[in-house]
Amino acid sequence: MAEKPRYSDEDLAEFKELILAKLDKAQREYDLLCATIRGNDNDTVDTSPTFKVLEEGASTLGREEAARLAERQRSFIKHLQAALVRIENKTYGVCRVTGQLIPKERLRAVPHATLSIDAKNDNGRK
Repeated sequence: MAEKPRYSDEDLAEFKELILAKLDKAQREYDLLCATIRGNDNDTVDTSPTFKVLEEGASTLGREEAARLAERQRSFIKHLQAALVRIENKTYGVCRVTGQLIPKERLRAVPHATLSIDAKNDNGRK
C-alpha cells in the first residue's frame, strides 16, 4: 500500500508558525471589532434632534458593518484553528478532493486552504 503524500515535519513546523502568527493577528482584530460593537458612540452632547438621529443612524450602520466583519473574522479564526489540527494530524496541505499536496505557495498565501487551485476551480464549475 502506497504511503499517502504529506509535508515533512519541518514544513509542518514552518506552516504552524505562519498560522499561529496569523491566528494571533486575527484574534486581535476580532477583539477590536467586538469592542466596536459593544462600544457606546453617543458621547456627544448635542441638542439638535436631527443631528442626533443622523448620528445614531450612522452609529447603527457602523456597528452592523463591524458585526459582519467580526463574523468573517471569527470564521477565519475557526479555519486557522482547523488547520492547526490538521498539522497535528499530519494531514495539513493535502487537497481534500485530489489527495495530492497543495503547493507551498498557495498554503503560504492561504494557510487554511483545503483545496488545490485546480480542485477549487473544478468545484466552482459544478
